Amino acid sequence: MAKCSFSGEQITPGTGVMYVLKDGKILWFKNSKCMKNLLKLKRKPVRTQWTKFAQDEKKKGKSKGGTK
Repeated sequence: MAKCSFSGEQITPGTGVMYVLKDGKILWFKNSKCMKNLLKLKRKPVRTQWTKFAQDEKKKGKSKGGTK
């Protein structure tokens, strides 16, 4: 199973979007919310509180979180 490039969650088979960049890198997205946050709004997953990446960093105590 693929993992979402923004949220870090598992993507169930038959769902999600595969996005290919010009340099050939493949990005997988669970839904349009994740896709919009990364590509259009250019947000970093570590600073977005609801992502798995931010929650993992918070557990480690390295990130203060927030989307400011």
